[in-house]
Amino acid sequence: MSQYRVAVGPEAFLPPSAAMMGISLPDPGEGHIEGVLVPEIQAIEEAARRLSKAKVPTFFPGPLVLWKWNEKSAKMAKVIKRASVEGGINIIPMTDYRPKYPKIDPETEINPNHPNLTIWHNKIDACLFVGVHCHQANLALKIIRGGTDCFTMAFCSFSGHEDANLSVRDTSPETFELLTDFLIKMRSNSKGF
Repeated sequence: MSQYRVAVGPEAFLPPSAAMMGISLPDPGEGHIEGVLVPEIQAIEEAARRLSKAKVPTFFPGPLVLWKWNEKSAKMAKVIKRASVEGGINIIPMTDYRPKYPKIDPETEINPNHPNLTIWHNKIDACLFVGVHCHQANLALKIIRGGTDCFTMAFCSFSGHEDANLSVRDTSPETFELLTDFLIKMRSNSKGF
């Protein structure tokens, strides 16, 4: 039996839960790339590489970053914006989780219940979720994996996300500062390390 990989989609109309397929969450100091556990630094470097090579890289910040809950969220917002500027990365917010019906503007926000529409409309080929509550991120990541060819990344403040193509746990402002450093190196070194 082959080892299941959380590969770029489109995988299926209803893709299987990565956890049900044997993908486990990383331990502290680890991340995962396509379901394979790796050191956290390797996952952050690969995230920078994917974002640097993407035609339309995009951050999807959620309420935990967008709403100033505390000083950590305010600092996260600043370092995410800096990473966006340094890496030439778009930002499309997921301000809340209410369904956006009958229509949303996919250039200005992402519908949490139909994230694939925003990805298709903007032709996003690499995205990074940050500050999205875990239950909502897992739902969105699974929908994206099922119906698009977008490489999904999730930088989580807690345990990570097995349904992302790449995930880092225990994300802090320092994590994004490191990502920014890698993005700057990628930009100055055309070989991508």
